[in-house]
Amino acid sequence: MTRSTFSALRMAAAAIVLPLGIGMAGAAMAADMPTVTLMVGGIDKQIYLPYQLAQSLGMYEKYGVHVELSTEQNGGVGAEDAVVSGQVNMAGAWYVHTIDFQTKGKDIIGIIQLSVAPGERIMCAKGTNITSPADWKGQAVGVTDLGSGTDDLVSYVSARAGLAPTDYTKIAAGAGQTMIAALKFGKAVCGITSQPTVNAIQKLDVGYPAIDLSTGAGVTKWLGGDFPAANVLVSRAWADAHPTETQGVVNALVATLNWMKTHTAADVANVMPKDFVSNQLSSQDEYIAALQQDWGQFNLDGLGMMPENGPQTVLDIEKAAGKISGNVDLPATFTDQYVQAALKLEGLN
Repeated sequence: MTRSTFSALRMAAAAIVLPLGIGMAGAAMAADMPTVTLMVGGIDKQIYLPYQLAQSLGMYEKYGVHVELSTEQNGGVGAEDAVVSGQVNMAGAWYVHTIDFQTKGKDIIGIIQLSVAPGERIMCAKGTNITSPADWKGQAVGVTDLGSGTDDLVSYVSARAGLAPTDYTKIAAGAGQTMIAALKFGKAVCGITSQPTVNAIQKLDVGYPAIDLSTGAGVTKWLGGDFPAANVLVSRAWADAHPTETQGVVNALVATLNWMKTHTAADVANVMPKDFVSNQLSSQDEYIAALQQDWGQFNLDGLGMMPENGPQTVLDIEKAAGKISGNVDLPATFTDQYVQAALKLEGLN
């Protein structure tokens, strides 16, 4: 993808997700604010909901920063790679990437932890009767993309079930219609995905949820503890050079998490872009029901703070998946300083 093409896509995506009701006066005000570009690893996915929700609520502008949201494209540059290359200032992606980047000499940090579970389910094709990773021995499993966070999760739950990497195969199945097709036409017996694809698979009677990585009980059972997933990733050098912009984004997202504590899934659906909550994969009622079911994935109790044992759980998963063999300085992969400042600003514990 050329830089000019990427810029055009980013501008188009940003135009789609402008805050609701911002108006001309609001647009003029935003023009006077510092601008931050933030690419999300699938902006319409419920696991990444807070980035767009903050935009829809006008939180970024409230805290003095104009955020241009974009979403990674299938077959294009990933959000985490875009922040490393400098194509965007920040990425809405999983915390795990900070560990991977450290092993490659890249100083990328997580600055606010938005979720404490992957928000994923492993869906298995109708009639397979799979209830455990051990059951897909000799079969193919669909992941979002090879080398992605979902790839690591499949590797980890398989290893915990006693499977070696050679006991099964993984294919890149994406999300939405491509994941549905992989299950429907037998390219994979199971696939790891999130809402709204989970709901669509069930509605079409293509598959069923076999392994829950969306709730506290499911994450504890299959992963062994809290799994910090959605985070804001940024180069430490960029954050140090842009403290106002960095703090503004974190302030807005902490305020958004706090807003979620006193609102419902229906309230969220009412302010999100209409095509996020009602589309070919899901009706608005189905979107709300799915969000209610997976509400516990969001870091509402911690309001953005990193869970105490979360980084170690993620590192254990990476090692079991064969991604990391050397030492990792976990405290250097994230910081709570911006969240702590935001909590102090809001008078929150």
